[in-house]
Amino acid sequence: MARSGPVGRTAVVPDVRGEGRALRATWHHEAGVVVLSIWRDNVCVATTRVDPDEVPTLVDVLVAGLGEGYRTPSTTPVLHGETG
Repeated sequence: MARSGPVGRTAVVPDVRGEGRALRATWHHEAGVVVLSIWRDNVCVATTRVDPDEVPTLVDVLVAGLGEGYRTPSTTPVLHGETG
């Protein structure tokens, strides 16, 4: 499965392990759910149907994790006096 960003109601996020693994999140408004699916190459191997009322909880944990520990290369502290 090729990497892509948000497209309408679907986002595909590649797994850092590679090998064609990815997470796909898709809104299905007609069914009243968000489907999180696990893909390997072009084959869906697992799904979880999430009630839209639970989506803010998922978003909160992702945002909190970014705030607590994620650093982009431009925000990584530089330790003075170190040599590479």
